[in-house]
Amino acid sequence: MVLLKNIKKNFSMNTKNKVFKLKSNYKPGGDQPKAISQLIEGLGKGMKKQTLLGATGTGKTFTIANVIAEWDRPTLVIAHNKTLAAQLAQEFREFFPDAAVHYFVSYYDYYQPEAYMPVTDTYIEKDAQINKEIDRLRHATTQSLLTRPDVIIVASVSCIYGLGSPEEYEKVNLKLEIGSKIERTDLMRKLLEIHFERTNSDLNPGTFRSIGDRVEVMPISETFVYQIEFEKGKISKILKVDPVSAHVLKEENSIFLFPSKHFITDEENVKRALKNIKLELAGQLKKFEKEGKLLEAERIKRRTNYDLAMIKEVGYCNGIENYSRQFSGKKEGEAPDTLLSYFKEDFLTIIDESHVTLPQLGGMYAGDASRKNTLVEFGFRLPSAKDNRPLKYNEFEERIGDVIYVSATPSELERSTSDQIVEQIIRPTGLIDPEILVKPVSVQNTYPGQIEDFIKEADRVIKKGFRAIATTLTKKMAEDLTLFLKEKGYKAEYLHSDIKTIERIQILTAFRKGDFDILIGVNLLREGLDLPELALIGILDADKEGFLRSTTSLIQIIGRAARNVEGRVVLYADNITGSLESAINETTRRRDIQIAYNKKHGITPATIIKKIKDITEELENKHEKAVNAELDLDVELFKKVFSKSKSNRGKGERESIKNLLLSDEDRNKNVYEKIIKIKEKEMNKAVKELDFESAAIIRDEIIVLKNKMDNMNKDKK
Repeated sequence: MVLLKNIKKNFSMNTKNKVFKLKSNYKPGGDQPKAISQLIEGLGKGMKKQTLLGATGTGKTFTIANVIAEWDRPTLVIAHNKTLAAQLAQEFREFFPDAAVHYFVSYYDYYQPEAYMPVTDTYIEKDAQINKEIDRLRHATTQSLLTRPDVIIVASVSCIYGLGSPEEYEKVNLKLEIGSKIERTDLMRKLLEIHFERTNSDLNPGTFRSIGDRVEVMPISETFVYQIEFEKGKISKILKVDPVSAHVLKEENSIFLFPSKHFITDEENVKRALKNIKLELAGQLKKFEKEGKLLEAERIKRRTNYDLAMIKEVGYCNGIENYSRQFSGKKEGEAPDTLLSYFKEDFLTIIDESHVTLPQLGGMYAGDASRKNTLVEFGFRLPSAKDNRPLKYNEFEERIGDVIYVSATPSELERSTSDQIVEQIIRPTGLIDPEILVKPVSVQNTYPGQIEDFIKEADRVIKKGFRAIATTLTKKMAEDLTLFLKEKGYKAEYLHSDIKTIERIQILTAFRKGDFDILIGVNLLREGLDLPELALIGILDADKEGFLRSTTSLIQIIGRAARNVEGRVVLYADNITGSLESAINETTRRRDIQIAYNKKHGITPATIIKKIKDITEELENKHEKAVNAELDLDVELFKKVFSKSKSNRGKGERESIKNLLLSDEDRNKNVYEKIIKIKEKEMNKAVKELDFESAAIIRDEIIVLKNKMDNMNKDKK
């Protein structure tokens, strides 16, 4: 822990020099300054829990960025899904370009947990596919936490799952510096001990190779290579090198190499763990035999003995995480190490969309425990497997720092536990919450009923060039209403969870462009709608209490009409439910505050003007250009390098002459190999910047290039 202590000692001696420097073209507006001031004051007074109640569109993320800059502590931001986490990470990177802003989510592209269903006697083996890039980002996260004070981690709820001991992870890091006495073979052995893999081909994160008197290693958290050169049993030079161009980026005096796995332990701990696993197995066998469960006894005996043999011989077995308690030396029932364990200083915790995120955090343990209990009961796992688990909610609360819950609709949990609730109601744009009307569902006197009335209301906004949305309770109703409107000559489309992500984006873009005027949906909250053209929302059957018509859902839906100065929401209800009353009262309260603020400051609200950008068109165009044009241009450019040219000089000329000796097939193959290396570098850069759309496009380009190479090889054969 010496490395970490020295860093934090220096940090504590320079508290006057803030490490978080916020960079933005915007200044706090509306009631952002007041919210920032209140939150900072609350932190200064020692308030452990605060809530930022921010209306939709008031700039809650910018407010939190200002709080982070002022409070100047390492910060953990927890979001309820990977997409939102990526979006927040990108925003914080823009606000804090000099800080270490990291993205920490589950590294599984696909995950099927181990399970057993006694009713059908069905055992489901664990099946998972790990995303290596996200694994690299996770290592970058933990390494920054152990070496830097200016860290912001944006994580999903996976941050409460077991990660491995930070003490063991840090203890075995390698410090290499010029002049260090170490042989090349000794360094390679040490790299293997911390789970780096040796290779003779191209380097990937967590691998190394030996070439002559030097060792080349790519850290698990990076995409560059360290070239470590030796002379007379000492390190003579350390170069940081670009793996594609081979250009030297920097000459280093010293470097740190962390393990390529988070779960790491020394030989003594392994021996102790194997001994304890055997003792636990013996105890479980006695228990099963006493209960007359001979099948379960035989099952656990075979599985555990096989796992023990694998661990002893190769240091690993499938499902080794189920023995994590034995390897860590923790007591039965003790909480596992998680990402939270890597925060060593006082840190700030931000829980975004807390009304959704907190229930997820609170429900993780129970679901995992139920599955594990069944596996243990029927002899598939030892009881210690139950300690390979996420944190319980109370354990989570004990391990986090000062908390700020962020939500437009905080739940009773946030309200009841917060030391103060800070409101952010005023939008910097001056826009106010939409006007609310309540109309009957069924035909009554002069009212035609909700469908006919919605059509009349929609006609009014469509004539002004705006758009309308109707929310239904079921997918079938959304589809039927869309068909009904089309038959009446209206341009309408529906949107619900059965529609794929790309198609959803296309529908929303077409809606903004005016290709159709009415959008019908079920739970449109999930779409993250930001539609300035939207002037009407009709909430059908608003008095049907339930998840889709709860106070929280209603307020969130109503907020979607707050981007347009003429925004109106019609609630179709024959009865005023408790949820309706609460939503109406809260919206009215906010409107009154916003109107009074605008009047006092002479602000005239105006509809947000936002450029319509068709993401899918851009993706398609990029694919077309990349695959049909850009790749062809790249190939032509590289072919010039591989051909004889009078303009070539020195190394370039020698390379050209050398390549004249190659056959056309071999020359083309080399061209494609070089382009693939460059494209892989571009893809890794895009992933590092959380630009997953561009990364996916480049990935497809690489697939096309590799297919062309395969076809060339087949033709050659």
